[in-house]
Amino acid sequence: MRTPIQRKEEREKRREKGEDGSYFSALPSHSYPLGSLKERMRSEGRWQLIGYAFMAPYLLLFLIFVVGPVMSAIYLSFTYFNILEAPHWIGWTNYRALLVDDEIFLIAIGNTLTFAFITGPVSFIASFLLAWLLNRMRFRSLYVLAFYTPSIGSAIAAAFVWRILLSGDRYGTLNNALIRLGALDEPIQFLAEQVYIMPAIIVVSLWMSLGTGFLVFLAGLQTVPKELYEAGKMDGVPNVWVELIKITLPIMRPQLLFGTVISIVNSFAVFQVAVALVGFPSPLYAGHVIITHLYDYAFIRFEMGYASAIAVLLFAFTFMLGRVCLRLFSSED
Repeated sequence: MRTPIQRKEEREKRREKGEDGSYFSALPSHSYPLGSLKERMRSEGRWQLIGYAFMAPYLLLFLIFVVGPVMSAIYLSFTYFNILEAPHWIGWTNYRALLVDDEIFLIAIGNTLTFAFITGPVSFIASFLLAWLLNRMRFRSLYVLAFYTPSIGSAIAAAFVWRILLSGDRYGTLNNALIRLGALDEPIQFLAEQVYIMPAIIVVSLWMSLGTGFLVFLAGLQTVPKELYEAGKMDGVPNVWVELIKITLPIMRPQLLFGTVISIVNSFAVFQVAVALVGFPSPLYAGHVIITHLYDYAFIRFEMGYASAIAVLLFAFTFMLGRVCLRLFSSED
């Protein structure tokens, strides 16, 4: 008697030979001789044109709304442009002023890197481990909703809740609890003292970080074939941790790559949480990040050329990190 796996293999072989009468068996394949090289090239070219026709709407929108703005920002970064006057070319002046003379920008780089190198890896690892644990539990839909809900809410609303928790008076939830327990004599200014501002922003951001990456990991875990786990047990896989490293992670490389890119982008795009928590500008620029600096020059000072230079540097840095992650997680297949 044939096993289900053998029947599945036979169906795949029949499909490849075109014996099942399916739609895909009617498509041109290299297994069907086309008579001559010219006819074969003509047929392949026809199918390529059909593929490009289907891609054309997306490519058009991509060029207009992604490539166009990026090219415009790169051009404007070499100009002086204040919206009221036409941009005029000034070369590398914006970049020189940004990297040499702008001390606030250097502070923003330090704050952004601190935030990114903590929230990025922690958010990525926490999202994956939580998705892996929930995937092994019953009634996981309820837990997924509970963990995913903070990420779909407004950052302003979340910051308002956390401002109540971290308020610097006796009515702040955390300060009130610590004073009642005798751990403090006077409230701590979590949102006003320089040493506490960045940790507060990091904590709130991590609380909201279980978003798209978490759902992608959970969906990827549900697509891993159970036969692989059964084969691993037959081959002597000792525990779930070895199973995770040897079976699950290699199969989930595409999802891991996507989650890594999302974590990088979210880490360097922090803005709303920081401004809503500690205001703009923050005390002693302790919560000042690159996006905050860009917003300052673009929409308050209207120095669009200088703001474009900030955007280009941020784009270049995130792009390079994305390429590194692509090399690490991309499959050799």
